[in-house]
Amino acid sequence: MSKRPIDIEDLFHLTQYSDPQIDHKGETYVFTGRAINENQSYTEHLYVQDVHHGELRQWTFGNVKDRFPRFSPDDQTIVFLSNRSGIDQLWSISTNGGAPKQLTYLEHGAGKPHWSPGGRSLLFSAPVGTDRAFTEQVEKTKEEREKNVKKKEPFKIERLKYKSDAMGFHGQKHQQLILFDIETKTSEQLTTNEVDHNVGGWSPNGKKIAYTANLKGDNHIGQDIFIQSIGTVEETRQITASDGTYHDISWSPDGAKIACFGHTYTYDGATQNEIWTIDVSNGEKKLLTPDVDFEIGDAMISDFQSGQHNPGPVWENGQSIIFTASRFGRTGVFRASINGEIHPIFEENRHVYAFSFHKETDVLIAGISSPTDPGNFYAIPLDNGKITQRTYANDAYLSDIQLQEPHTVRFSANDGWEIEGWLLYPSNYNPEKKYPLILEVHGGPHAMYGYSFFHELQVLAGVGYAVLYTNPRGSHGYGQHFVDAVRGDYGGSDYTDLMAALDQTLERFSFIDDARLGVTGGSYGGFMTNWIISHTNRFKAAVTQRSIANWLSFYGVSDIGYYFTKWEIGEHLLDDPAKLWDHSPLKYARDVETPILILHGEQDLRCPIEQAEQWFTVLKYYGKEAVFVRFPDANHELSRNGPPRLRAARLAEIVHWFRDWI
Repeated sequence: MSKRPIDIEDLFHLTQYSDPQIDHKGETYVFTGRAINENQSYTEHLYVQDVHHGELRQWTFGNVKDRFPRFSPDDQTIVFLSNRSGIDQLWSISTNGGAPKQLTYLEHGAGKPHWSPGGRSLLFSAPVGTDRAFTEQVEKTKEEREKNVKKKEPFKIERLKYKSDAMGFHGQKHQQLILFDIETKTSEQLTTNEVDHNVGGWSPNGKKIAYTANLKGDNHIGQDIFIQSIGTVEETRQITASDGTYHDISWSPDGAKIACFGHTYTYDGATQNEIWTIDVSNGEKKLLTPDVDFEIGDAMISDFQSGQHNPGPVWENGQSIIFTASRFGRTGVFRASINGEIHPIFEENRHVYAFSFHKETDVLIAGISSPTDPGNFYAIPLDNGKITQRTYANDAYLSDIQLQEPHTVRFSANDGWEIEGWLLYPSNYNPEKKYPLILEVHGGPHAMYGYSFFHELQVLAGVGYAVLYTNPRGSHGYGQHFVDAVRGDYGGSDYTDLMAALDQTLERFSFIDDARLGVTGGSYGGFMTNWIISHTNRFKAAVTQRSIANWLSFYGVSDIGYYFTKWEIGEHLLDDPAKLWDHSPLKYARDVETPILILHGEQDLRCPIEQAEQWFTVLKYYGKEAVFVRFPDANHELSRNGPPRLRAARLAEIVHWFRDWI
């Protein structure tokens, strides 16, 4: 029986596995499975499976979101985050069975749990208001929450950074560190600074915790590491020098050092992550990756495996660290020794989006995706590297669906730089026919397309388009010089990289109809879509998503505008407004001749919807063919983690627009 191409509605039938956690015996692992229910909303449940054999078992059920499961030190209990009460709180479930039990009852909810080594306490961060004592901020009933949502009060703003796309308007709440006592079922607030605090974890002896925070004010962009003792009067110590950003903390087995990801902003936001070790006693830093010229961590762009929990650097023992890194369109698992030697553990044309490591058995459980696999877990013993697939999340559903394997293609830029990309053939490919092509441009721009499942790209190939996606300069995966090359040059060599890739694709693949070309992208890719059609008329149609059109206004309305504009364009608003205007597609709107569909979320605070409003208004005023679709209840994450029905509606708008115009 012939297979059918994937379609938009298939999104509602795919399951996403994430966040594996191996128990302390190394026998079992727990993870989260996310799906879309019949009401077109997300559910997340906990599953368990033996590391080396046996079927997986579902542990939690219902129309809920259960995530971040963590085994207690004795493996008798799993604590997890759940919205079962209507807001995220910590819950527990026995590994021997039984119903989940609620642990915390905080007014604004709780965050991801971290067990103390002895199993007596849980450490987590939680939003805490400054208007009254922490002990008074108890969970409200559903009716009380709904009443508060309906009640509109004036919102007073006094700080520079008062909103974020992920959290909305900050108000008078900050992420504080909370200690929960398992025996007494009581919570204690550990931090009080009016800034956000991020948990870094417990020292091996359970006497200290590490966390990150920015105490320098909103004009300072960075995170420092702090050490705080538990149960003593010793003062909190800052062990980094406010010279960069440090995150994803991991204590060494002996508790003497901390490993972390981070950098010192040498190239502002385009600086590649490094791995550092820091002496807890004196703050002495050591760079473990001075000769590594690729991104540490997961830089992969995907609309399916997006926003996964990265464990950061994980100590294999006192002499080496395991971590993920991204290069050449691949995200793999690597080992760094404390003397600076770097070796890949697993690096194939795939995307390692999550992993858990068990020290005693030397086994990894890794979440791995490929262009034709949304993602599954694999066991990887480090002694032989032999990989064994453990889950088959979507195999049954996808058995009658044709997914397209990408063709890796490399192009020569105008200045001789090599640009990597991928071409999906249309699902109904016939060498005797000609096919239209869609050029996709990723966001960031400091991110990376590659060997991961991407539903949108597969849908476009499924309806009959060739799909070209590339990593122009500015992308991660090709070295520091490459990722830095776009800064101050938006719309310059990045634009010519894309056009060179398109030209050479048309030269090499005769089945593509050069008279039927489309272009689309989101965020920076939306900016580039706007820029492309205001600088060339070769495309028959365009779709711009959550885009930037005017850097002058972006500076003041985006949650990151006041520093990102300087980082990427090169100037602050009042220092050189002419430069910001020169890099704004809006300046060239009168030159647009390509019909364009503008898609934007109403709640987007990263690229606020006023960017789309300006772009649409000016285009329509000058008589251009433009349609504007606004998505309610959607922020910058619409295409990846937005409401499922809106994700599907967005894809339908894209498909219909290209069908109408190409």
